[in-house]
Amino acid sequence: MAERAGAITMKGNPLTLVGKEIKVGDSAPDVTLVANDLSEVKLSSFRGKKVILSIVPSLDTPVCDAQTKRFNQEAPKLNDTVILTISKDLPFAQKRWCGATGTSAVKILSDYRSNFGETYGVLIKGLNLLARSIFVVDPNGKVCYTQLVKEVATEPNYEEVFKAVKSI
Repeated sequence: MAERAGAITMKGNPLTLVGKEIKVGDSAPDVTLVANDLSEVKLSSFRGKKVILSIVPSLDTPVCDAQTKRFNQEAPKLNDTVILTISKDLPFAQKRWCGATGTSAVKILSDYRSNFGETYGVLIKGLNLLARSIFVVDPNGKVCYTQLVKEVATEPNYEEVFKAVKSI
């Protein structure tokens, strides 16, 4: 499995990502994730729509909380776009978080028993967490935008994400 040493940092400390880097123009790999009700959700089930994959380390941290709330707030303005937030959190924890925050416009999915992190090249080696990142996928399943947030403790550049979605 490919590794990218120093690809990101956490509080300035370099971390290694496991998996091949996904680039613009690549076909979005199909992975099966788990929803809050424990049902399986295939990423390919969203073909025909624009998709934002918002990847966070854990919803129970301030930056991940803020990122997911921001996408939840923006979701109604993005016509024909599905926003998926993906983390390694257990579905039960994700469901609790959604209930506590009133989040309902984004779909929260868990990578706790799949290989999403490795497949998308965002698994943080040794921590079993996902690196903060964004992938925008067009209706044909092609990746048209990627953003790997260099410092895990900072939020992504939302305006670049929204610009990418609107350009599809």
